Formats: sequence, C-alpha cells, structure tokens
Amino acid sequence: MIIGIPKEIKAQEYRVALTPSGVAQLLKQGHRVFVEKSAGLGSGFSDNDYRHHGAVVLPDAKKLWATAELILKVKEPLPKEYAYFRPRLILFTYLHLASVPELAKALMKKKVEAIGYETVVDSGGALPLLRPMSQVAGKLAVMLGADFLRKDRGNKGVLLSSLAGARSGRVIILGAGNVGQAALQIALGLGSQVTLFDKDEKKLEQVRKLYPSSSLQTHPFNSQILEQELKISDLLIGAVLIPGARAPKLVTRHMVALMEKGSVIVDVSIDQGACVETMKATTHAKPVFDYKGILHYAVPNMPSLVSRSSTEALTAATLPYVLKLADHGLEALKQDVGFAKGLQINAGEIVHEGVKGSLTRRSL
Repeated sequence: MIIGIPKEIKAQEYRVALTPSGVAQLLKQGHRVFVEKSAGLGSGFSDNDYRHHGAVVLPDAKKLWATAELILKVKEPLPKEYAYFRPRLILFTYLHLASVPELAKALMKKKVEAIGYETVVDSGGALPLLRPMSQVAGKLAVMLGADFLRKDRGNKGVLLSSLAGARSGRVIILGAGNVGQAALQIALGLGSQVTLFDKDEKKLEQVRKLYPSSSLQTHPFNSQILEQELKISDLLIGAVLIPGARAPKLVTRHMVALMEKGSVIVDVSIDQGACVETMKATTHAKPVFDYKGILHYAVPNMPSLVSRSSTEALTAATLPYVLKLADHGLEALKQDVGFAKGLQINAGEIVHEGVKGSLTRRSL
C-alpha cells in the first residue's frame, strides 16, 4: 500500500503521525511511504531522517494526498485539506467529529473511509490510541494550571505544591479516565489536595486503591457536592470523555461563578466540545481567556507542546494498527472487532453509533 504522511497544518501543531523508525517498519513489510517536506521538523525529525529510513519526501501536500491510498495524520483535517478528499481514500487520525460536523459532511460527500484513533478499542474495552495523548494532556493540565495560577499572570498566586505554613493548592478533576488519572498522578505528586469526580463508582474504587492518599477525596458525580468544592478550589480540570460523542456540560455558568477570582480551569475535553459551559477552544498562541475573573485554558492539541515525546508515544500506539491497515486495507477491521470501532465514516455514511448520535442531535 502507498502511505502518505502530510505535514500538520493546525496552528502550533508540531507532532507528526509517524517517526522515521515507524516508517522503516512499513518499508520492511513491502509498503511505500511518502512524507511531506518538513512534516517531522516540529518533532525533531528531518527530511533526511525519513529518507534514511526509506521514505520518499514530496514537496507539497496536494501531490502527497493524491498519491497515497492511506493518509496518516495526528489532528483532524482542516477545511483547506477537504479539497484533497476522494472516494475510497483511507484516513487514519484523531477525528473528534462530534465537535466538527462540517468535517463529517465533507468526508461523507467524498466517501472517504475515515477511521478515528479516539474510538478504537482493545480487548479490554479501553481506548489504546487515545491513551498516550490523554496521559500527556492530563499531566500537562496540572503543570499548565499551576503556571497560570501565578500572581504575575493576574491570578491567585497559589502554589499547588505542599508548603510548610501554607495551605496546599486545591484541585478538582472531573473524570477518572486516562486524562483524569494522569492529572491525579501529577497533582498528588506535587502535594495538592485533590477531589476527583466520576460517574463510575468502580473506577473511583480502583483509583483509591492505586492512590491511597489522605490528600485525595473521590465522589460519584453530584452537582451539589461539586458546587461546594468549586467554592474553595484553585484549579479545575475537565477530563470527561464519552467515546465518539460530545462531552456533557457538567459545569454550568452558575458553577463557574462560584469559583474564587483568580482560579483556573483547564478543559481537556475541548476536543469533544468541552465539559465547562463557559469554555471555548483556544490556541497555543493565545491559550487562555478570562471569564468573569476565572482563567480558562482549552487548547485542543495540548500534547503538541511536547511534540517529540508525543510523536514517539503516538507512533508506539498506532503502528500495530497502521501495519494491519497497510497489509489488509479495510479487511483488517473485519479481523479485529475493537479496531472496527474506529471506523466512523464508511461509503458516505456515519457508521459509529456514538458519532452518529451526537451529529444527529446537531442536525447534520
């Protein structure tokens, strides 16, 4: 199969879909790989690195998309790339179609076979291709939140870490999945007081066993308890995920207004529409905005901040699936029920129930 790796064009997106060593694995199995010029530079990989491992470097995106049978990306295609779509082209990337219905329409119109990393499941029902980037985003959420709490940024001037003679920072995490647990690990490591909410009591019980700390409180989601916690919190992290669907608005405008001025919200679920009602997507160039004294951060591609590590982790997770696709095409999905869950658009129709439900509600 002919595989194409374009350069990401989303603002401040420095990741690339495969490392040069990942490309080498595809070459070993007899496939051809084309990489757009400068695609890997943001992650520290030169064009010569890809050439050394057998890839052909093409000068522009148009030729690459036209040549490839399988396109590998990191982020969802942007409107500028819709013109490259064509029937039976296989696209494998993070799609998050619930929050970009116009992309879903374009993929359907051109009958692109669209597979989303974020809905592939493994034998245990987990999300193996979402996990590495979720872990990066969760860890970064606490680090970034701690940074934006600084007084010179106009905020509380609270140190999340424990400190003799001063109260520890207070962190709320909504969701005990990959993002939430990664954020929890960092927040507890700093010495913060953490309150974790999730609708699944079994998941909360597992977390308590993993982190038997007096600094951790867990609660099944309850809006009244959440309101009380918000009044005394410094940092709120949104880590809610319903695979393929829009994130529920768990934090209302009223709840945000309860927070102390100078507090910070980092909503990692912005890819799926955000779980905080007052949130809107931001960029690395302008990552935050102020809403009534509460700083909001919602950059959809947070892992791009650590692009080298993110690209390496993403390649490690996706490469086994990429090799299956390259070897067998869409037949690979018939051999792996969990992989088949990644297929979101097929022959011009939305085939993933979670995506279909979300987009139907948005009158696609």
